[in-house]
Amino acid sequence: MQNARTISRPVKGDGGIREKEAARPFVHVLADSSEKLSSVCSILEQRFAFAGERLDAEAKLSQMPFAIVIRAELRDVHTIAAIKKRAIKFAKATKRIFLVEHPSHMSISQAYALGATLVLPGTIDKIKLLAALADSAEEASASSGQAPQQDNAVEAAATAIASMFTAVALGEPIDVDGTKEAGRKIADRITQHGLSEWLTTVRRHHEGTYQHCLLVTGVAIDFGLSLGVGRADLERLYSAAMFHDLGKARIPLAILDKPGRLDPAERAMIETHPIAGYDFLKDHDNISPEILDAVRHHHQFLDGSGYPDALGAESIGDIVRILTISDIFAALIEYRHYKPTLPRSEAYDILCGMSGKLEKALLTAFRQVALTR
Repeated sequence: MQNARTISRPVKGDGGIREKEAARPFVHVLADSSEKLSSVCSILEQRFAFAGERLDAEAKLSQMPFAIVIRAELRDVHTIAAIKKRAIKFAKATKRIFLVEHPSHMSISQAYALGATLVLPGTIDKIKLLAALADSAEEASASSGQAPQQDNAVEAAATAIASMFTAVALGEPIDVDGTKEAGRKIADRITQHGLSEWLTTVRRHHEGTYQHCLLVTGVAIDFGLSLGVGRADLERLYSAAMFHDLGKARIPLAILDKPGRLDPAERAMIETHPIAGYDFLKDHDNISPEILDAVRHHHQFLDGSGYPDALGAESIGDIVRILTISDIFAALIEYRHYKPTLPRSEAYDILCGMSGKLEKALLTAFRQVALTR
């Protein structure tokens, strides 16, 4: 009888490697309970060779799988620590799928911070899991035994944002250089594949605050590219976009994820995030004054409305003006389970209707980004 802490479909038999099993892609499963471990392995047993172990058992990853599947409670510090101990060993797996039963943005962000390439939130879905693994198996087969060359801009950016938010929540230092590098990868990807591909990919795999940050960054980069800004200004722009909502790490999830209209107290809490983000970043190295200005003032409008400092047009810099347009547009087109996603044309019309608040010349230049790129 197998130990309750481990489950496996062996690749080797008494007489050597069994051809049928050897032909099956190998998946390693980790879980924080025997019940969760068994449920995942029962899904895999018809199509994959696999080995599974509980996170409270001694690590026994003896061969490199093409995929890792983790089903665990990511709000538990001991579980997180156990996954981190194994992270170096499974980092080279083609696919690292986390099954997150509590689909709050904090749990999803934690999964990406731990190295997830894909998060499947909510109740375990056999069809989605097998489809994700089948895609990964095809990638592994196509690579002819070589490590797959993946475009990991979305993965890198999501992980950077998740790590940043987690660091703030835990009072740990922020990886500024890593976040900027993730922004550079987004810029490279959008330069090669365009904005529409980026928006589609992000909305397919991410949600909530992290989806918003990824969308804002992509829109701001493409806006900057369309304007022909220099390399240094583009770096400031994508860095500001990556950092702009960092202050929301201290906003209660019940407010951030609230589907209905915020009451006055909740709205006041939300409006603390620009100053909170500014305060988190102001003492970090490699954060320029222009980036700090954008983080603090991305909700300011030219007519003096907005928050937190009621600035007028003469005090609002170019990067802030570009980021504000990108931020509003991204918020209008992002996917939320409680509201429809606006078509890009309708989102642009709303921007044009914000008379006196946004720079008219920039809005005219933004039309191409909003509608055609």
